Amino acid sequence: MTSGSRIAVDAMGGDEGLAVMLAGVARARRRYEGTEFLLVGDEDAIRAGLDNHPGLSAASEVVHAPEIVSSEEKPSQAIRRAKTTSMGIAIDLVKQGRAAAAVSSGNTGALMAMSKLSLRTMAGIDRPALAALLPSLETDLVMLDLGANAECDMRNLVEFAVMGAAYARTALDLEKPRVALLNIGSEEQKGTDKVRDAAAKLRGAVHLPLAFKGYIEGDRLSRGDVDVVVCDGFSGNIALKTAEGTARFVGDLLKRAFSSSLRSKVGFLISRPATELLRSHLDPNNHNGAVFLGLNGLVVKSHGGANEVGVATAIGLAAKMVRDDLTRRISEDLQNFEAEAA
Repeated sequence: MTSGSRIAVDAMGGDEGLAVMLAGVARARRRYEGTEFLLVGDEDAIRAGLDNHPGLSAASEVVHAPEIVSSEEKPSQAIRRAKTTSMGIAIDLVKQGRAAAAVSSGNTGALMAMSKLSLRTMAGIDRPALAALLPSLETDLVMLDLGANAECDMRNLVEFAVMGAAYARTALDLEKPRVALLNIGSEEQKGTDKVRDAAAKLRGAVHLPLAFKGYIEGDRLSRGDVDVVVCDGFSGNIALKTAEGTARFVGDLLKRAFSSSLRSKVGFLISRPATELLRSHLDPNNHNGAVFLGLNGLVVKSHGGANEVGVATAIGLAAKMVRDDLTRRISEDLQNFEAEAA
């Protein structure tokens, strides 16, 4: 194997267990040809699980890790066990150059802390950001930061915009992503000083491969008006959880409505193609994978409750970022922005 085509997978992370992780990796192998894997975790358990996926063994190498990071573990505790846990070893494989990216469904705080400590931030980046793809009416959109930095200054928001645009060019195949800052209004005078100052900086970045569209309000996130939404981690995490909760609420309402009477059940059968399309569009497994942008290496956070489709989606995202050399794109865009601002 070559590191350029190899993904390190924390096989022990996630709420659904090893069997789902291996099923997701097997699905990713079939979907993304040429991708190979370092499966990190309990060697005996992984090898036993591979018996159910005979085609995966030839594309995988097992790396033993005697311990796992629990979902309740504090980041400070997890960092001290980085050398012996499946999560820590997966990240270290990226640092060593044995893998081009790492994927884990484990503890988000621990994954962020370990990744930042091991890989360090890129030159020119003050803080890394957590970015994810969210569904909209048109296509997916990139949103960051989603919780890595509760408080941000103007410089952080500008860096997030540059990184988010580079990510959108890779994940969404866009030449010049439309970027907006999340705000409490669309007027130029609205928002905090840091948001207005960041907007002024981005309006002046005319030579970057992005189109700055000003501000966007929370009720417009799903309309498809922009491709990248930038905010601090506190606001972003609230917006993300609200969107996820709303999607579940709509799904539960539909289930209740279609099961309320015989007539509604017949109506469900008639409208099933449309409801299946809606379910697929809102299914988080089809949008799974949050990325820590701004590090000297690629790390993807898969949702803890992801099924095998979700795990495969996160791995596919990692493979795409490796193929398109996202880290280099971010570095080049930042250098161009700094040169333009000088």
